[in-house]
Amino acid sequence: MESLLVNPISKASAMQRAGRSGRTGPGKCFRLYTAYNYHHDLEDNTVPEIQRTNLANVVLTLKSLGIHDLVNFDFMDPPPSEALLKALEQLFALSALNSRGELTKVGRRMAEFPLDPMLSKMIVASEKYKCSEEVISIAAMLSVGNSIFYRPKDKQVHADNARKNFHSGFVGDHIALLNVYNCWKETDFSTQWCYENYIQVRSMKRARDIRDQLEGLLERVEIEPTSNPGDLDAIKKAITSGFFHHSAKLQKSGAYRTVKNPQTVHIHPSSGLAEYHPGGLSTMNLCLPQKNICDRLLN
Repeated sequence: MESLLVNPISKASAMQRAGRSGRTGPGKCFRLYTAYNYHHDLEDNTVPEIQRTNLANVVLTLKSLGIHDLVNFDFMDPPPSEALLKALEQLFALSALNSRGELTKVGRRMAEFPLDPMLSKMIVASEKYKCSEEVISIAAMLSVGNSIFYRPKDKQVHADNARKNFHSGFVGDHIALLNVYNCWKETDFSTQWCYENYIQVRSMKRARDIRDQLEGLLERVEIEPTSNPGDLDAIKKAITSGFFHHSAKLQKSGAYRTVKNPQTVHIHPSSGLAEYHPGGLSTMNLCLPQKNICDRLLN
């Protein structure tokens, strides 16, 4: 699980920031901490990115290049061994590696996509569920990040209502993003449609470019483009095959508990499902099986 934590910056980073103030003209740098903090609490240098992030993509790339001895590989800044083990475990769970740590056929296909392994597994799995066209649209929209919708301060209610239209039928955020892309495509990629629905035009154009690249890569890994827009279950199965690490069970308290390494989590407020929880969608899913049991007892 990734999280944003507040950490002290390094002395090198502080000096680099101070240099900004006098770059193009006279300037001053005010530090919002004491000299004691600077000398005793800050590290000399920033921790390299490779030692702080998920290494699944790095490991998959190295394996596809034929480099199998990752422990003795000459990294410029060697990452912690625990991070390497976690990456290998994740790739094994995604069927990219076999029990001996060798690349599988699925792993070779995944390595062709310049994406997070979970996204690339989702695309590879879409071949089985005959919905690759829809899945690459979702992957492209996810690659853009959280910059699809915007909320002007003077029109927040209109923007929220426009967004709700894409979540009709209690669909999750992935299907909602697919609906956004398909509707934009039906309007012949209209800029005016984006303005009317409070959607960032630049982000949509970037998503279209990414999707075109992914479509070309489908041919490269010999996945036939297939479309199955009516079968949302097939699309959800393809998504779940890549993102099962993120699965969580709904508790009686209304919170969720992650399946792997149990931890209490909640739906993010920016999610389209947030307003249906816990009184709407989630509770409904809890009540339905109970109701069926009652019906059977009555009969």
